[in-house]
Amino acid sequence: MTALAVIPARGGSQRIPRKNLKLFNGEPMIVGSIRAALKSGLFDRVVVSTDDEEIADVARQHGAEVPFLRPAELSDAFTGTGPVVQHAIRTLDQRYDYTCCIYATAPLLQPRFLRQGFEALQAAPDKAFAFSVCSFGFPVQRALKLNDDGSVDAMHPEFRHVRSQDLPAAYQDAGQFYWGRSEAWLRGDVMFSPLSLPVILPRHLVQDIDDEEDWLRAEYLYAALKAGGEIEP
Repeated sequence: MTALAVIPARGGSQRIPRKNLKLFNGEPMIVGSIRAALKSGLFDRVVVSTDDEEIADVARQHGAEVPFLRPAELSDAFTGTGPVVQHAIRTLDQRYDYTCCIYATAPLLQPRFLRQGFEALQAAPDKAFAFSVCSFGFPVQRALKLNDDGSVDAMHPEFRHVRSQDLPAAYQDAGQFYWGRSEAWLRGDVMFSPLSLPVILPRHLVQDIDDEEDWLRAEYLYAALKAGGEIEP
């Protein structure tokens, strides 16, 4: 079985300028994702899809390939992950059995979870994808909302009096990686559906990075995990 890693990394970033190249633990953010992909030993090729020459240079310096620059029409803030991965699969000169999209801003990504996702998908021929998730820290059924007058109310009133331990656990996309059969990517199969398997990560290994507060929290988590020996060397 052949496998391709695609790391999307466009040059523009609205909330954190040049996010993919901003230093994290002394290195450009994207380097962590490249290193995790390479250390996993799973991929025939690790490819960065970018529209930015500086990102391309950094990616090549750290062992990834940049065989093409992504076109402008796939590099704006509204382009989803699916079209970017489809473009990479179609542009390369070889078709791979599996393609894994790895986000460039996933500094807590562990190679062992990449391996776990790949093994799970291989063992389930009726599934199209396997991707990272983590549980919510509190039952989503008990969420609150703010009213127009500044008061609060239950978002789901029917669960007001249900004990939290009696509610089913809910999970969220961990935003680290998305394994898929290449043909499923090309067909545009729906990932958040019964076609997919979860790779459940502990919450302390997950931090989405959309703003400066997220970035600071990720730095604190990384430092703690490194000190505790939980980051793979």
